[in-house]
Amino acid sequence: MFALLILVPLAGLILMNLPIGAALKRLAFPLALALTVAQSLLIACPAGVAWLGGGTLDHYFNFSLGIDGLSRVLLLSVGIVVFTTLLVGRAMLVGPRRQFNFVSLMLLAMIGMNGTVMLSDLFSLYVFIEITSVSSFILIALTRGRDSLEGAFKYIILSAVATIMMLASVAVLLMVAGGTSFEVIAAALKNSPHSLIARIGMGAFVCALFIKGGLVPFHGWLPAAYSAAPAPVSIFLAGIATKASGIYALVRLATYVFPQSPAVNNVLMLVGAASIIIGAVAAVSQSDIKRLLAYSSISQVGYIILALGCGSPLAVAGAIFHLFNHAIFKSLLFVSSAAVEQRTGTTDMAQLGGLGSRMPVTSATSAIAALSTAGIPPLAGFWSKLIIIVALWQAGFHAYAVIAIGMSVLTLAYLLVMHRKVFFGNVGEALAQTREASWGLLVPAVVLAAITIGLGVAMPYVVNTFILPISRIL
Repeated sequence: MFALLILVPLAGLILMNLPIGAALKRLAFPLALALTVAQSLLIACPAGVAWLGGGTLDHYFNFSLGIDGLSRVLLLSVGIVVFTTLLVGRAMLVGPRRQFNFVSLMLLAMIGMNGTVMLSDLFSLYVFIEITSVSSFILIALTRGRDSLEGAFKYIILSAVATIMMLASVAVLLMVAGGTSFEVIAAALKNSPHSLIARIGMGAFVCALFIKGGLVPFHGWLPAAYSAAPAPVSIFLAGIATKASGIYALVRLATYVFPQSPAVNNVLMLVGAASIIIGAVAAVSQSDIKRLLAYSSISQVGYIILALGCGSPLAVAGAIFHLFNHAIFKSLLFVSSAAVEQRTGTTDMAQLGGLGSRMPVTSATSAIAALSTAGIPPLAGFWSKLIIIVALWQAGFHAYAVIAIGMSVLTLAYLLVMHRKVFFGNVGEALAQTREASWGLLVPAVVLAAITIGLGVAMPYVVNTFILPISRIL
């Protein structure tokens, strides 16, 4: 039954593109929206997961599909973020043909991400990551503007490098281990007489995932792609695309494939800390909202990798929780940016100001997302960061814990400055007639803000239902 999460979007995509009239094309948006809602409800509800097959594995051809706690977090994130992206795309993209192409590409990306998080085979993982990547760079160039084409070009060049590294890694591991399933590779890394070669091959795959996830020092493409992409695509990229195609795979491989190794953990922690610091420091100097949020994404993803490198069950559980939180609050920040862009035509903070009185809902939801990003209680972002910091301190990584706290303070500073420049002060003459964003942006903004607040308030339930079970499994 797990295959339905891949086959149903695929069937919808095929039906929508059949040359049998325009009726099916008009159904593209409600069909895609219904699929995202259905996926979110099925995954959020234990009965829905049980109906899909519970903890069993479904075998198809030479690979198997399954859902565990980590997969549920990502599948739920995919459903919520794609739902948000579709609503914003419907509100902001002009022209039925462009909207139809957008929905088709989103369904293709959804297929890629769903497959990525349910597979337990390295080659199949590569295939579905590439489906997501190809959809992403076409989406970046969707409007065919100069900036969007430049952003897509930067993304595809670095993505091609990552593709070559992944393919080479799969080839090496296939020769050394005799297979590409996670179990076979894990055994080869531990016990094979060719374990050194296997580790070199696995290292190449990890570097490719650093590129896909936009981590330091492979982060150069990310600010250009996020800022140049159409506003709905920026939400998709920041909210889930890089998480599913890069960060999720790192979490999965680190927890289920890599042998416990201080060397691997040290590399992950160095990359995570460097991403936290460089992303936060670079965000301070940005004058464009989308570029600031892009660098902020690099910094926040660094917390996930830092916790992953710590390696304790509590730290990894915190990393998974922060992965979900980041999908929610970063999507909300980009929805707010899209709302500002829709009504003012710009995301340049130098040209903005005083919009809080004209766009009160956008201002409020943006503030909630900013405070959650910075880790202010009782919002959800506070709890995931607190778990990570406590885990680092308990494991003896005091310096890394101090870095995590210090960069959270810097995050609060630059996000408050952004909020002040955009929503406070006097309204300029050019913005005097600005009004609140359309429902296509307000509905997802309110939903995402409610999730952020709800998770924070319901933290005891979240800990007992999700965090502790995950930490016991790891």
